[in-house]
Amino acid sequence: MALTQADIDLQIVRQRDAYEKSVADGARRADHPARDYPPYRSSLLRHPHQPLVAVATARDPEAVELASPAFGETDVTELDNDLTRQHAGEPLGERITVTGRVLDRDGRPVRGQLIELWQANASGRYAHRRDQHPAPLDPNFTGTGRTLTGDDGGYTFTTIKPGAYPWRNHTNAWRPAHIHFSLFGSAFTQRLVTQMYFPGDPLFPHDPILQSVTDDAARQRLVATYDHSLSQPERSLGYRWDIVLDGPTATWIEEGR
Repeated sequence: MALTQADIDLQIVRQRDAYEKSVADGARRADHPARDYPPYRSSLLRHPHQPLVAVATARDPEAVELASPAFGETDVTELDNDLTRQHAGEPLGERITVTGRVLDRDGRPVRGQLIELWQANASGRYAHRRDQHPAPLDPNFTGTGRTLTGDDGGYTFTTIKPGAYPWRNHTNAWRPAHIHFSLFGSAFTQRLVTQMYFPGDPLFPHDPILQSVTDDAARQRLVATYDHSLSQPERSLGYRWDIVLDGPTATWIEEGR
């Protein structure tokens, strides 16, 4: 019998209670989720069960780069970070500006960092052949963008607020609105992938992916802050979201998923 949302909600509560009890008993806080988080059902099937294979960089330091793409400033155009200007017409939906800084564990800016994002459109559908969600596609919105961080580690994207969409983790499962972010570091092998969410979403308590980050403080770092000073008159609402690459306040990364 298929699991219901009530079943998943109960699993989420039990996982969170067990985590809080372990912390109260002296365990260290875990900023990153377990790779086999039961409410996120597919993680049980596809998370690594064996130790990671080490690349023999001592013998050939360049081996790891042979199949890796190379990016430079000339590859990123001025339209790549504005997803509302990539087609002939205006996309449908609520236009937003997302800006922030990429920082290291000591709060220092990470310059020249390639950031890519991808997302669903305002109806909650991706422009991808495998997305068969019966919601309309938008011919003026592809849902992908990229940019390079500046000297202060800053980045900015203009896009459309994505819609929620169903997925088949359990009966009546819906993902909160979110944007996927990818950061490439100084080499392709350092790639980090995470998700940004929007404040006040009623689907937060019901989403196994977000709730797999059982530590409350770590989970809140995935939620952007509405910042009215970033809103542009008669154009877009503004959100701020900083990304910390490592350390105790690091942004959750989809490691091993």
